Amino acid sequence: QVQVVESGGGLVQAGDSLRLSCAASGRTYDMAWFRQAPGKEREFTALISWNGGDTRYKDYVKGRFTISRDNAKNTVYLQMNSLKPEDTAVYYCAASTYSSLSAHPSHYSYWGQGTQVTVSS
Repeated sequence: QVQVVESGGGLVQAGDSLRLSCAASGRTYDMAWFRQAPGKEREFTALISWNGGDTRYKDYVKGRFTISRDNAKNTVYLQMNSLKPEDTAVYYCAASTYSSLSAHPSHYSYWGQGTQVTVSS
């Protein structure tokens, strides 16, 4: 069983930066961030392979968000720059116990409780 815990959310202004962290308690392979805005479905944001060599991003965050990981700390990060009000959402970290570089939620067996990110205009 892998425990996943996110941290780092908060209230910021448009144009600001924020870094989310996700600590996993066990061995993981692909890890990803998803987000869910009020009244909308959960959507893929970014993923990273087990060794950090491959990353994938949803189009609307390319060039602004960067996913990275430190396997020595079992932690994944999401650096979010140039934040926009439309980035406001609960951000969820997800972990998979195998590698496929899939952006589909079903690939990920373990999920955190989420961390709120609010961007004011």
